[in-house]
Amino acid sequence: MAVVVDTNVPMVASRLTPHADARCVAACINRLAAIKVSGGLLLDDSGHILREYGRNLDKIGQTGAGYEFYKWAMIHQAIAGMVTRVAIAPTADGGWRRYEEFPDQPALKGFDKSDQKFVAVALASNANPPILNAVDSDWWKHRGALAVAGVTVESLCPQHEPAP
Repeated sequence: MAVVVDTNVPMVASRLTPHADARCVAACINRLAAIKVSGGLLLDDSGHILREYGRNLDKIGQTGAGYEFYKWAMIHQAIAGMVTRVAIAPTADGGWRRYEEFPDQPALKGFDKSDQKFVAVALASNANPPILNAVDSDWWKHRGALAVAGVTVESLCPQHEPAP
């Protein structure tokens, strides 16, 4: 099964997000371990996602399941079936949308620009993959508009979603 993994998931798995509880950490570790076994990870073909993983996870002396996932993604990024690299196109106009594939919906104007790459990859893949999220509330806040655009967000830590 194809999936897109937001950076907060491996960060939680490496215990780099202090507000994530033990159940959340375990859910992230288990899901990343399953991806490493079965594959299906979707990344952009320009390396934006891997660079973000690296900025957040590749620290001197870093350990943990999230860091191990990042290393796995780096090693397996060219192995078909394990990782699929999806072409996404940066926008030329410098507006609020960073990628052509990101939905041009007013309801998404406030969506975190740094997370637009995950949405762009999910939509450009034509595989209808879920985007995995652990503790980033922006995914929850925009879930309705994302669903309208055809994006599925899978919450690994629903206990950390803001109260309605």
